[in-house]
Amino acid sequence: MLLTNQPAPAFSSPNQHGDTVSLADFAGKQHVVLYFYPKDDTPGCTIEANEFTALAAEFAAHDAVVIGVSKDDCGSHQAFIEKFGLKVDLLADTSGEVCDAYGVWQEKEKNGVKKMGIVRSTFVINKAGMLVEALYQVNPPGHAQAMLDVVKQL
Repeated sequence: MLLTNQPAPAFSSPNQHGDTVSLADFAGKQHVVLYFYPKDDTPGCTIEANEFTALAAEFAAHDAVVIGVSKDDCGSHQAFIEKFGLKVDLLADTSGEVCDAYGVWQEKEKNGVKKMGIVRSTFVINKAGMLVEALYQVNPPGHAQAMLDVVKQL
């Protein structure tokens, strides 16, 4: 698992439009709030995406971009965005490379059954590409506001 005060792993992955988004795109320009979630259009993931969307203008006012990541494909992301009017980019990490780099692909247990999946996690990366926040096992309600509070201090 990643820790604060270390360089953020580089990533490149297609967003909901099929355009490649890379960490390098934001270097020196914007902070990045990179959040990983299990699946499009599920209860917790919808709460998280809606809360980040509600605060999108405030993140932008503090030179930060919010990017969600799951293993869903671009089409699934586009449908999720349209259904809820989301204002965040969603990356399609169908290969799992970004999930692996950030240590969020882990064994999870539900109802006594163990399987691999994305552990809901968020990373705040400053303009210099350093991790200033690395949170695993995130609880969606109120999380976007907590991350905005972190960004305001950068």
